[in-house]
Amino acid sequence: MRPSQKSTKTSENFFDNWKRMIQYSQRYWKGLLLAILFAAGGNILTVLGPDRLADMTDTISAGLKTSIDMTAIRNIAFSILFLYGFGGLLNLLQGWIMVNITQNITRSLRADIANKINRLPMAYFSNTTVGDTLSRVTNDVDTIGRALNMSVQNLISSGTMMLGTLIMMLLTNVWLTLTAIGATAIGLISIGIITRFSQKYFVQQQNHLGAINGQIEETFSGHTVVKVYNGEEMVRKEFTDMNNQLKESGFKSQALSSLMSPIMTFIGNFGYVAVAVLGALLTMNGTVSFGVVVAFIMYVRLFTQPLSQIAQSVQSLQSAAAAGERVFSMLDAEEMADESAKTEEIIDTKGYVEFSNVQFSYGKDEPPVIKDFSAVANPGQKIAIVGHTGAGKTTIVNLLMRFYEINRGEISIDGLSTQEITKENLHDQFCMVLQDTWVFEGTVRENLIYNAQNISDKEMIEASKAVGLDFFVRTLSKGYDTLLDEKVSLSQGQKQQLTIARAIIANRPMLILDEATSSVDTRTELKIQEAMDALMEGRTTFVIAHRLSTIKNADTILVMDNGDIIEKGSHEDLMAQNGFYKDLYNSQFDNVS
Repeated sequence: MRPSQKSTKTSENFFDNWKRMIQYSQRYWKGLLLAILFAAGGNILTVLGPDRLADMTDTISAGLKTSIDMTAIRNIAFSILFLYGFGGLLNLLQGWIMVNITQNITRSLRADIANKINRLPMAYFSNTTVGDTLSRVTNDVDTIGRALNMSVQNLISSGTMMLGTLIMMLLTNVWLTLTAIGATAIGLISIGIITRFSQKYFVQQQNHLGAINGQIEETFSGHTVVKVYNGEEMVRKEFTDMNNQLKESGFKSQALSSLMSPIMTFIGNFGYVAVAVLGALLTMNGTVSFGVVVAFIMYVRLFTQPLSQIAQSVQSLQSAAAAGERVFSMLDAEEMADESAKTEEIIDTKGYVEFSNVQFSYGKDEPPVIKDFSAVANPGQKIAIVGHTGAGKTTIVNLLMRFYEINRGEISIDGLSTQEITKENLHDQFCMVLQDTWVFEGTVRENLIYNAQNISDKEMIEASKAVGLDFFVRTLSKGYDTLLDEKVSLSQGQKQQLTIARAIIANRPMLILDEATSSVDTRTELKIQEAMDALMEGRTTFVIAHRLSTIKNADTILVMDNGDIIEKGSHEDLMAQNGFYKDLYNSQFDNVS
């Protein structure tokens, strides 16, 4: 089961998630307050309209017996036009403010997630798919943005409209007001019940969406493997299962929440009938005028219409609450330790590296992957690490770079523990060339010079020539300024040449090579090996290699098995021992023959 597919728990609390959202948005409280004031002002002007309409109705009714006062009618009509027109302008300004605030909040969320990613330990990404992480940055943040843009805006307008209408109704007639409130209370209770039952399905929907994004990203990144092994049917079945889960949770969440709108429509109509019946009885008794009944029918519409808007908004608010739970769970994830207080720094690097009784496991309850690793690399030495797959070779490098933190022991550089310096300072000491190449969408030049400062074209071209990449680059339409995207196809070997040239350009004190030539042909490997030999000159270098022929000239070869060093020495020393290394070395040539 992929990590993003773990069973979905019910949202802790719809209101708690929105409380967190409000707390996050409190930096924009001035704009929100201004939007509320504009909304309140616009809606107050709107709810004054029916009162003026009642005056017009009573004026016309009184004039039917004598003559209609057209001057009074005209004045009332202009006042109604002013109330509705200026009220509409205030609501327009309120909407503009809310759109601006919404965009700022979603921008801040994306920025915070991007910064958070840089502070998360590697263990987090080991347990989370790339697709699920992307879904939080895109789908979940967009869902929050849509809810803030439309639903919160509707809630502000609807809330102020309801409050203003309620005040006007109470001032007009208490009994008719109680009748309207009684009908509306049924709708509010219904919304509360539906929200309680549907929220868990909105959480499931967002999690299933993250899971299916992870599956799609994984499938397309390994599309060739899927084709080669005829895995289309398996992938299709997995996608269908996940798609059906998304459909089911989506149907349940949307079906339940869609009940709100027809319920509120029924409640609105019921309110009309109740007010009309009671209003007719009160008019017959002479308790209220006909104009009051007309005004109250308008008030009922103004009072129930916001409830319909609230019912529609709740659906979006539930999705946003579920999305917010996923976003904030990522923002709350445990970060790497704060290193701002560390003052120790490696400046003039000599390259003396020592591992002392290092132990490491990937989880608290998991057995150690590295059990008791001790080794020394003197300045300028080439240290090769070999062993079967899973022996712990790459883990050692990851611990050296502090991609993971050791459980016990110490790793030091020039006598200074790597725990006492910042990771930034530590990473400045190393160039890394990995088996998994990384080329981003940008020009060849940008990929080669990546984050290096003051690099001349001459240095860049010399590095490219050293790895045999320059000839290919010059065949491209714009040479080193060619944009590397889906239109420019680089082979895996060319990508690896580019990453090796990138390391040459970075020119850092120490070097890590993890199967650096695994994707190039023999002739290119020989050329690259010459460049790397020149690069390794005077640098402490750690080489992880499966092809043992490439590390015969290493100063020290560490042979690992099950997280421990079982043999070490030069190639000649290890061959003379007639042990594990010799068997491993000879087996490669036996396989070749």
